[in-house]
Amino acid sequence: MRLTRFIAWMFTAGLMVLGADVVSGQTYPNKPIRIVTSEPGGGSDFTARVLAQGLTVSLGQQVIVENRPGASTAIAAERVATSPPDGYTLLLAAASTTIQSALRKNLPYDLERGFAHVSLVAIGPFVLVVHPSLPVRSVKELIALARSQPGKLNYGSPGTGSVNHLTGELFKLGAKVDIVHVPYKGSAESSVANAAGEIALSFPSIPAALPLLEARRLRALAVTSIKRVSVLPSVPTLDETALPGFNYAGALGLCVPAAVPKEIVTRLNAAIVKVVNTTEMREAIAKQGFEAQASTPEQYTTLIQNDLVKLTKLIKIAGMKAD
Repeated sequence: MRLTRFIAWMFTAGLMVLGADVVSGQTYPNKPIRIVTSEPGGGSDFTARVLAQGLTVSLGQQVIVENRPGASTAIAAERVATSPPDGYTLLLAAASTTIQSALRKNLPYDLERGFAHVSLVAIGPFVLVVHPSLPVRSVKELIALARSQPGKLNYGSPGTGSVNHLTGELFKLGAKVDIVHVPYKGSAESSVANAAGEIALSFPSIPAALPLLEARRLRALAVTSIKRVSVLPSVPTLDETALPGFNYAGALGLCVPAAVPKEIVTRLNAAIVKVVNTTEMREAIAKQGFEAQASTPEQYTTLIQNDLVKLTKLIKIAGMKAD
């Protein structure tokens, strides 16, 4: 009986040691990892897939991308927030993720306290595009047309509370124009509607807009960053065309559930920083109009906290309302 109890104790102790070793991150990762993002085809999806390739090599385990579209990234965020806190389910949080937290008070997760913020990954501006049938060739001409027809021009976005929606509202405020927001169920649907002439203009991410710009189904008038984008060198900025001081770009970063052990967060951060700083990652991101940029967990946490404060104020000024 004593021998049986001793064996049982040794077995339990062994499991405890093994569990402690896994939690400490010493054997992490030992199975595939998922990066959850919203819909396929947009800037977040492209960034997630480039990052996944690099992390697969860096971590020695397959990293795959899981798309969870809908609710302007809120569905993807909830998927990760409610997953086991073991470091195997990661969220590629987009600017829309932060906007949703500033806009909606009834989300099933808390972006500040419900996640550990691992690292910033990239910064990406947006591009103001119009349907070719619209008789404008510049931002000034667009503003003049909108002012001459208040409430007649419409702009699309992937949904209420999306970063593209906020960009449109910032444009409205800066240009002092009355244009109508039309929400769609995703960036692909919004872009297709714009290319079909269903809506006059939109503010997609550059990766989402490039195919339609190259096919001349949309016309680019300006980018939202303070500097021009290398992949669209002939497209001016809003700052230099008609809206001095306009500068807005969305941040992309990786988060995990808040209870993930600190050792695993540290391990992930080191791998992300290594991949983001590679020439391959930087060049791939740059070709899509994005800037690769890593950070410490503390820096990324501060960025999210500051953005929530700023966005809450902007949403109130713009009068944005959740559906």
